[in-house]
Amino acid sequence: MRKNDPFGFDMSVSSAKKKNPRGRRGMSGASETSQRVCEHDKCQEHAKFRAPKSPDVMDDYFWFCQEHVREYNLKWNFFDGTSEAELMAQQAKDRVWERPTKPFKKSEEEIAWARLGVDDPHQVLGGNATQNPGRNPNAGNTRRLPPTERRAVEVLEAKDTMSKPQIRKQYKALIKVLHPDMNGGDRSQEEQLAEVVWAWEQIKSSKHFREKD
Repeated sequence: MRKNDPFGFDMSVSSAKKKNPRGRRGMSGASETSQRVCEHDKCQEHAKFRAPKSPDVMDDYFWFCQEHVREYNLKWNFFDGTSEAELMAQQAKDRVWERPTKPFKKSEEEIAWARLGVDDPHQVLGGNATQNPGRNPNAGNTRRLPPTERRAVEVLEAKDTMSKPQIRKQYKALIKVLHPDMNGGDRSQEEQLAEVVWAWEQIKSSKHFREKD
């Protein structure tokens, strides 16, 4: 806006700096407009340099002359009084700029595919989709079962020649390892636990396994 504005306003940047010089700093970090006196004991030099008072109070400052701010900075330790565990935790946060990523929650469709042993629906045919590997001889699998029941047998680490009571023993053994109430409260394997429960439900209602040994 022109300086001869009829309303008497001067909106130029230089005018604003003259009226409000607060915060003007040189390349060295010195506050050019500071009129303070150095807070170091018995020092009467101009205090143009600021330094935070403590790691917990980063917006409150001491004001020093150049000589004493250098002396203060040499003694400054942001992690003074921090335990090793707290230091390691802070380093872990700094690696991701204190913005840790969270895993995506699986959709119902992805969970359904996972029960059949497929992590990605687009990989249903696997890496050898154009090849015919032939029959895969497996000493523990000698019968033809529906895909869900075949997957259930694998999850329970059983064989398709076992009876339901035998597979149930396998199921109980896995529950003891995976259930938080039986393994000391460890909840890291709850997803696998849910898969084991699902697998037993498939076998329990199946007509392809003997009811007795």
